[in-house]
Amino acid sequence: MLKNLLFIVNPSAGKKHIKNNLFEIVDLFVKAGYNVRVYPTQAKEDATRIVKEESWLYDMIVCAGGDGTMDEVVTGCMQCGSETLIGYIPCGTTNDFARSLGIPKDPIRAAKRIVKYTPRPIDVGSFNGDFFVYVAAFGAFTEVTYTTPQQYKNHLGHMAYILEGIKSVPSLTSYHMKITYDNQVIEDDFLLGMVTNSLTVGGFPNPNSRIAEFDDGLYEVLLVKYPKNPLDIQATLTSYLLGDYNPDYMYQFKAKKIVVESKEAVQWTLDGEFGGSVTYAEIINLQCALNIIRK
Repeated sequence: MLKNLLFIVNPSAGKKHIKNNLFEIVDLFVKAGYNVRVYPTQAKEDATRIVKEESWLYDMIVCAGGDGTMDEVVTGCMQCGSETLIGYIPCGTTNDFARSLGIPKDPIRAAKRIVKYTPRPIDVGSFNGDFFVYVAAFGAFTEVTYTTPQQYKNHLGHMAYILEGIKSVPSLTSYHMKITYDNQVIEDDFLLGMVTNSLTVGGFPNPNSRIAEFDDGLYEVLLVKYPKNPLDIQATLTSYLLGDYNPDYMYQFKAKKIVVESKEAVQWTLDGEFGGSVTYAEIINLQCALNIIRK
């Protein structure tokens, strides 16, 4: 008996290579016993909408796009309570989440894994009731993933993020925040903060990668202190960009629930997309909330 597969494709993701491989991927799915419906997304959050409306009709949902497209699919599943199995073909600029899960960058190889590998659970994050897969972040460089024009990303790839990040260095901002977790409190001035479940963020090594697990019910948290002088700025940025945890400049811990408070509204990014500007953020790890095909 044929199984039903919804293939959600973001035709604008990355350098649009998915268009060159679309027929071969669909043919691969059909030969594996799936009745395939291809749905090209038409606008932002379109993947979330189609998942909420139709996920119950399918045995599997496969998304081809960047981490933002994957985020939309997961959000749709979480909002409607769907337990449909998820497959991911990474076609974005950096593909942090796919890289962390060991999913090949080559679309054909990724599709072959989907029909051969078994699903495994992943944690999903709740951010003030919204959902994210691998990162909720604020501060320096975090806005680069959603402010960099798509045409730059298509032409320059990850280099587009680097160039935009360099442009933002002169305007580094201090964020005074109170962070509460596991009955502990940290209050300090921060350059940036990340709640993650990945090995890389924005294509850069994640200092949290050494303690990262994808289904343990805990998020890895990194808080980078705001530098007090020019020498500290260089040392802090060097440690962060190299993916090195330095206790002189950073806090690092794991927690299921993190509350972040500030007097002024702070912009957050969720999985590389704008996540809102808030003074209060309650972040909760929802352990093993969904199943995805991964290594």
